Amino acid sequence: MGAHSSSVAIVLICSWLWIVGAATAPTGDLRQRLAVRKHLRRLNKPAVKSLKSPDGDIIDCVNIAHQPAFDHPFLRNHTIQLRPAFHPEGLYDKNNLASELSKEKPNSLTQLWHQIGRCPEGTIPIRRTRKEEVLRTSSVKRHGRKKRRTIPSPRFADPDLINESGHQHAIAYVEGDKYYGAKAIINVWEPNIQQTNEFSLSQLWILGGSFGQDLNSIEAGWLSDSYEATGCYNLLCSGFIQISSEIAMGATISPVSKYGRSQYDISILVWKDPKEGNWWMQFGSDYVMGYWPSFLFSYLADSASMVEWGGEVVNSEPDGRHTSTEMGSGHFPEEGFGKASYFRNIQIVDESNNLKSPKGIDLFTEQSNCYDVQNGNNGDWGSYFFFGGPGRSPSCQ
Repeated sequence: MGAHSSSVAIVLICSWLWIVGAATAPTGDLRQRLAVRKHLRRLNKPAVKSLKSPDGDIIDCVNIAHQPAFDHPFLRNHTIQLRPAFHPEGLYDKNNLASELSKEKPNSLTQLWHQIGRCPEGTIPIRRTRKEEVLRTSSVKRHGRKKRRTIPSPRFADPDLINESGHQHAIAYVEGDKYYGAKAIINVWEPNIQQTNEFSLSQLWILGGSFGQDLNSIEAGWLSDSYEATGCYNLLCSGFIQISSEIAMGATISPVSKYGRSQYDISILVWKDPKEGNWWMQFGSDYVMGYWPSFLFSYLADSASMVEWGGEVVNSEPDGRHTSTEMGSGHFPEEGFGKASYFRNIQIVDESNNLKSPKGIDLFTEQSNCYDVQNGNNGDWGSYFFFGGPGRSPSCQ
């Protein structure tokens, strides 16, 4: 099959515990329609204002107090925290901030719906979920939920499980300490997706617990999938409380990097507020997106035990061969800047709430002949790595 057109969106994946729901057996058309309608009513909250994006998305401006987070039983009487008590030390260091802004401003990114308007103060933008997206999943209960065992587990890598899981990665990671957050500047591309049930993403993972049933995970980055493989995680699973009226999770970002031409990147920071204990997310230098309340977690209620940065794709093995779905730019890391995708200025937040370059970075990929990763360090980019690949090729069958 040929590559499918795709859109690139900011994604947020919050899983305080991996819970596996079995696919339901087929039911009658009427029962399914009623279930879908009820599901959409729960997800698509009444809007103060709605905007139609040039790409066809509908962005609903929903009262901040009526967002899906408050469907969670533990959050029914939650008082919204409108700002973090503390940012990590070093985030707004004048020299570092000036350096970061000077690199990002010439190639700034926006979301397509911004061309139409903005959401008013006191509301948050939510990309409206369409009926077609729900119907594409195996069951209404599965919609918007990430499948289990898609988190890269370098310590337990087993070649026999690669095809079983259907997910492949090219990542840098650190472990062996307590981590209170992570940051990265992530190169944005629009990789080709071969099958409608596949996706390609670039993100960071903040992990606590074990890679068995008991794992806490916070994930944030960008994803390309035509909305076919995943729906959008983002606010579909209640728990993340958004406060920003500027950025819509799951909505298309533009422009994206082109091979041998202009490069665009986004900055993602997730950190644990040392006063309130909640896990906050910031997009770019200006947008504090919101937070995950710490009491929703078990292991991450204290700290993380591993941080990962990198790419992930679904390999559904179409026609019995490796997918040609691209990771990153679709080119191997040795091609370098302007051709291969990168993460730069990767950092962790330590127990003193300081942002710093991580020590002891390791690399991991299941099949380096399909997707690979190479890291380095220099003055401007700090700790960085190039990663990705084309998937199926003469060396990857």
